[in-house]
Amino acid sequence: MIFLDEAAIHVQAGRGGNGCMAFRREKFVPRGGPSGGDGGDGGSVYLVGNTNRNTLYHLRFASLYAAERGRHGEGSNKTGRAGDDLEVSVPLGTVVYDAETGERLGEVLTDGERLRIATGGRGGKGNARFATATNQAPRRADPGTEGEERHLRLELKLLADVGVIGLPNAGKSTLISVVSAARPKIADYPFTTLVPQLGVVAEGPLSEPFVIADLPGLIAGAAQGAGLGIQFLRHVERCRVLLHLVDLSDIEGEGSAAADLAVVEKELGAFNPELMTRPRLIVGSKLDSALPERREELRQAAEERGLPYLEISAATNEGVARLVGELARRLQQPAGAV
Repeated sequence: MIFLDEAAIHVQAGRGGNGCMAFRREKFVPRGGPSGGDGGDGGSVYLVGNTNRNTLYHLRFASLYAAERGRHGEGSNKTGRAGDDLEVSVPLGTVVYDAETGERLGEVLTDGERLRIATGGRGGKGNARFATATNQAPRRADPGTEGEERHLRLELKLLADVGVIGLPNAGKSTLISVVSAARPKIADYPFTTLVPQLGVVAEGPLSEPFVIADLPGLIAGAAQGAGLGIQFLRHVERCRVLLHLVDLSDIEGEGSAAADLAVVEKELGAFNPELMTRPRLIVGSKLDSALPERREELRQAAEERGLPYLEISAATNEGVARLVGELARRLQQPAGAV
C-alpha cells in the first residue's frame, strides 16, 4: 500500500426530486382535488472514520463521489423516495478543506465518526401542499433543489502519542524498530524514511501501550517546502509529546550538537509556533559512538531550554528502557501536565 497523506476529490450531493402535480381521478369522487406528492430529498456525502485505513491512497481511483438523487413525487399523495447517502471511508486524523475557498470544513478523529461534506438537495413540494380554501385546485408543484457540489482537499495528520523528530540520519528509524514491531527502512544515508511510520510501544503489562511515529527527517528551510517540507511537519501537530533526537557521533564532522538542535527548532517554530510549547524531550542518539564534546554541548543546550535530557544507543539498547519508561510516564499524566 502506497502512503498518501493528501488527496483532492470532487463530491456531488444528490438533487432533490420534483414535486408532482396531479388530481384525484376516482369513480364517485367528482371533485377529488389535488393529490401530487412531494419529491424525495437527495442523498448527502459523508466522510466516515475507519481505523482500518491508514492512507488516502484509495481516493485516487474515482474522479467523482456522487450521492443518489431523490425520486420525484407521484400522484395519490405519494412522496418520492429519498436518495441514499454516500459514505467515503477515510483514516482517522483526516482534515477536509474546500479547495476553492480554503475553508476548513472539519476533521474525522474517531472510528465511525461521520462528517457531512455535501448536503443533499431538498425535495420539491407537490401541488397537494398548495391547496387552500380559495385555491382548491392549485396547478403548482415545486422542482427539487440541487445538491451541494464541492471540490475538496483532504489532508491526513497521523494520530500518534509520540513523534520522533530530528535531522536526517539522527537514528529515528533505528529507535522505532527497537521499541516497537515497526520495521522502517534503515540505512546509512539521509532521507531513508520517506513516509511516516507508526509503531505501538508496550512498556509492560501494567502500562497502557502508546503509538510512536517515526517522522521523516527535515532540513533547514523545511517550513518553506525544502526537503520533505510540510509533508513532515503536518504530522507533528497531532503528537502529544515530541522526542527530539540529536546525533552524538557527528560522522560528517559538520556543526555542533547545539546547532543541529536549533535547526529543527527553527523549522518547528516557523511552521507552527505552538509546537515550541509542546512537551519535548531532547535525546542524544548513537551513544555507543558519541563524541564527548557533542554530549556536553547537547546537555548544556537542554539545560538552557529547561528540557529533560537523555542519552541512548538503539544499537546496544543502552538507555532505551529508561526512555520508554519516561515517555509512558509523561503520557499517563493529564494532557495539560505532560
